[in-house]
Amino acid sequence: MSIASAIVLFMVIWFMTFLIVIPIRIETQGDLGEIVPGTHAGSPQKHHLRKKAWITTGIATVLWVIIGGTIISGVISVRDIDLFHRLGPGNSMWYSETE
Repeated sequence: MSIASAIVLFMVIWFMTFLIVIPIRIETQGDLGEIVPGTHAGSPQKHHLRKKAWITTGIATVLWVIIGGTIISGVISVRDIDLFHRLGPGNSMWYSETE
């Protein structure tokens, strides 16, 4: 895996994890009874984004090490996840039978 691939993998894992972590333990204006005029009751009063970003970074780092280690070690390869046999030299996309 190249450095660029490792960075892209980390960023994808980080953003997916962040989207999962954002709604956890959110305190809405409706929950606290302090609804600001012109806003929805479900709007967050306290979102703690900095704390959630650090939690996301920790979780994403652990997942990245596990997934990256699996990819680098070769335990799972592209051939293992190619269920329809569309990848590789035996595919007509790669070469023609007449060549």
